[in-house]
Amino acid sequence: MQVTKMNDQELISLYLNGEEKAFEELLNRHQQKIYTSIYLFVKEQSLAEDIFQEVFIKIIDTLRKGKYNHEGKFLQWAMRIAYNMCVDHFRRSKRRPKISPTETFDIFDVLQVTDDNAEQFMIRSQTHDKIRSLVDQLPPEQREVVILRHYADMSFKEIAKLTRVSINTALGRMRYALINIRKMVEEKEVVLQ
Repeated sequence: MQVTKMNDQELISLYLNGEEKAFEELLNRHQQKIYTSIYLFVKEQSLAEDIFQEVFIKIIDTLRKGKYNHEGKFLQWAMRIAYNMCVDHFRRSKRRPKISPTETFDIFDVLQVTDDNAEQFMIRSQTHDKIRSLVDQLPPEQREVVILRHYADMSFKEIAKLTRVSINTALGRMRYALINIRKMVEEKEVVLQ
């Protein structure tokens, strides 16, 4: 069986039996999403790379010690490790993460877009710029939920567990984020198309 056709759990088992290529496939499969989520939180490329490496060292260590037991949920487990390491970094440096896009990275760059023509692409790009700027103006807790939900494809249950709040709090933060975005669109008369 080819490693590219195996699911995450099969790759983990193969890796634990000494097959390094299995872990390489696991890394290749998930590195973009994990690295990007780290970068969204820390906003600094070299720091994101350092934390990303720490995340995979912790993953390898946990796997080798036989402490991994999240059957079929490898990505969510890895994202939780990444998020916790980002939070730990900000606790150590005594500052809160500013979750916003920068000139070098943009959450919308990773979304798959099928464009019919250049004009539609430009309109969509301008719309994304406007939405990004609105998301950036949200309170940190609301920005965090929007990013975890729409970029990391996490469920509200996963977001709640990750951010250590109730599901109702996570849902409430998303609700208020959407209300705030609507309010900003109306106040500033932002045209999103």
